[in-house]
Amino acid sequence: MSQKKSICLSAGVLFGLLFMINTVQAQQVVFSPEVANTIENSRANDAFWSVIVRDTTGKILEGYNFEKMVRPASNLKLLTSAAILDELGPDYQFRTKMYGLGRQVDSTWQGDIIIRGVGDPSISGRFYRDDRFHVFDKLFSALYDRGIRKIDGNLIGNDSFFDQQPYPKGWSWEDLSFYYGVEISALSFNNNAVDLTVYAKGDVGEKPKIEWFPFDTDYVNFINDQVITPADTEYDEFYRRKPGTNTIVLGSKLPKGYVEKESLSIDDAPLFFLDTFKKYLEDGNIELSGGIIVDSKPQDWNENRYQPLAEHVSVPLDSMFVQLNKESDNFYAEMLLKTAAAEHFDAAGSTELGISLVKDFAKSMNMDTTDLEIEDASGMAASTLLKTEDLNTLLVEMRNHPHFDVFKKSLPVAGQDGSLENRFINSPLKGKVFGKTGYVSGVRSLSGYMEGISGKPLIFSVVTNNYTEKTGYVDTIHEQILENIYVKY
Repeated sequence: MSQKKSICLSAGVLFGLLFMINTVQAQQVVFSPEVANTIENSRANDAFWSVIVRDTTGKILEGYNFEKMVRPASNLKLLTSAAILDELGPDYQFRTKMYGLGRQVDSTWQGDIIIRGVGDPSISGRFYRDDRFHVFDKLFSALYDRGIRKIDGNLIGNDSFFDQQPYPKGWSWEDLSFYYGVEISALSFNNNAVDLTVYAKGDVGEKPKIEWFPFDTDYVNFINDQVITPADTEYDEFYRRKPGTNTIVLGSKLPKGYVEKESLSIDDAPLFFLDTFKKYLEDGNIELSGGIIVDSKPQDWNENRYQPLAEHVSVPLDSMFVQLNKESDNFYAEMLLKTAAAEHFDAAGSTELGISLVKDFAKSMNMDTTDLEIEDASGMAASTLLKTEDLNTLLVEMRNHPHFDVFKKSLPVAGQDGSLENRFINSPLKGKVFGKTGYVSGVRSLSGYMEGISGKPLIFSVVTNNYTEKTGYVDTIHEQILENIYVKY
C-alpha cells in the first residue's frame, strides 16, 4: 500500500470516528450544570448515579447514566404493583372461607373445621381500626352464634392457593428475622410476625421486661439476653430468629426507661395462623378436642361435602395498594404477586409465575426486558437489575393506563405521608412529588411524578448504587437534584 493511500485511509477512518463521536454526542442528554455539580461535588461522587427526567410525551429532558443497569431496591414495586393492578383490577377482593366437615349435634360440631386461605395479606388490624383479631372474631362468632361450644375434631388450614415456597429466591438470611422478611403463605395472620414490646424498667444490668402479641403466645420462644444500660447510653439493637425455628434470641442493650417495639418473623405461617385461632376459640369458651393441621392439597370445595360456615371479604385491592406502595410493604407485594399468578394461571400461585406476568406486562409498557432480572416482587433480592431508563418508561406509559389514578394515589407524597413523610419538609417540592422510595444496603432510589415551577408535568427516576455515605446524606443529594429540576422547568 502506498504512503498516500495509507494517509487517505487513515483520514477516512478518522472522519468516521469523528462522525460517530458527534452522533453519540448529539444523542447524549447532558445535565444542567447545577445538577451535574450537585453530584460531582457531593461526598458520594464515587458512588454510581443514574438519573432520568422525561416529559409526558416520553421525551428525555435530563439524563445521567440512565441506560445503565442498576439495583432498584423497592423502586421495583413500581413495576410489580402496576402489573398486579393490571391483572387483578382495583376492585379485587379476597374471600377467606371457613367450612365444616361433619355435622352439629347440640352444642358440639362433630367433625373438622377448615379454613381455606386465599392469600389475603390483610388479616391483621391494618384496615380494621387496629383490631388485629377482627377476622378471627368473625370466624369465631359464626361458630358461637350457631351454639357451638365444642369442636370434636381438628382445626385444619388449607394453604394450597399458593405454592409451598415461603421466600423468594435471593433474600438474605439476615433479613428473615424481621417484619420486612417474613414468610409468604396463602394462610397468613398479623403479617406473619409477633409484635414484641420491651420495657427497660429495671435497674442497670438487669434484664428488661418483655411482652408480645398475640397472647404472649408460646408459639415462639424468646431467649431474653437483653440488658438495661445507663440512661445516657445509646440503644443497641440485636434480634435474631434461629433459622427454621421459632426461637428468637434478644440481645439488645437498652438505656434505662427505654421502650422498644419490634415486629419479628415466625416460622411456618399457616401453623401460626391455626395456633393463634385455636387460642382465640378457647379464650371464647369454644373447646377443640382435636389437633391443628396444615393441609396443602388442593380441594374441590364441593358444598355438598364442605358446609360453608363463614366468609370474610377483604377490603378492595385499591385500599391495599396504599399499604404496598406508601409504606413500601414487602409482605403485601409478595402476597399480591402470588395472588395474581394464582388467579391468572388457575394454579398454585408462585413467585416464578408472578414474575412471568410482570415481564409480560413490562413488554406491554414498552420496557426493554432483554436484560431485566427479577427474583421477587419487593426488590429485596440482590440480583434484581434493570435500567433506570426502562423504569422511567413504565412511569410514562402508566399515565395512559385505565387504573393510573389508583396507581398514582398509592405513592407517597413528599413531606406528607408514607416513606416520604419526613422528607422534603422545608422544600418547595413538599406536597408536589408523588414518588416511590427504595432502600437496601448500598442502594437508594426515588422515582415518580412531579411538576416543574411552571406547572410542567415531569416523570423522574434517581438511583444511587454502591454508596458508603450515610443514607440520609444521599437523600439530601436526591432532593437537591429534584429541586434543581423543579426550578429549571
